[in-house]
Amino acid sequence: MKKIVSVNNIYISQSKIPKAERGVFANVDIKKGETIETCPIIELQEHELSGLGESILLHYVYFFGEKKERLLLALGFGSIYNHQYLPNAVYKIKSKEKIIEFIAIKDIKKDEEITVNYVPSNHQSVPLWFEE
Repeated sequence: MKKIVSVNNIYISQSKIPKAERGVFANVDIKKGETIETCPIIELQEHELSGLGESILLHYVYFFGEKKERLLLALGFGSIYNHQYLPNAVYKIKSKEKIIEFIAIKDIKKDEEITVNYVPSNHQSVPLWFEE
């Protein structure tokens, strides 16, 4: 198992994104290409999904797999990053290693909110559950 190191370069605060509550923010300037956070993940099994549609947890899981048929819960701050279609970070799910990595795709200034795009690039016109 890969060693996962906690970081102090981020914090959680109130987001300014409409309809969002908390968000993840830079505690220091973060350079493009830097890993922001590496989080352990818990993959949810099919039998655990039956009541998820009625649960608040639905807002905190990542869908992945070829058909987005698999779900995971990211620990650390991983499930608090908010969505934007033009984000300043990306995430990479490494299911074999049981981690998700968040990486800056732009320079991020101290106290700037860190966002990721939840939607695959070929589905940009599909609204997310909170945009409907």
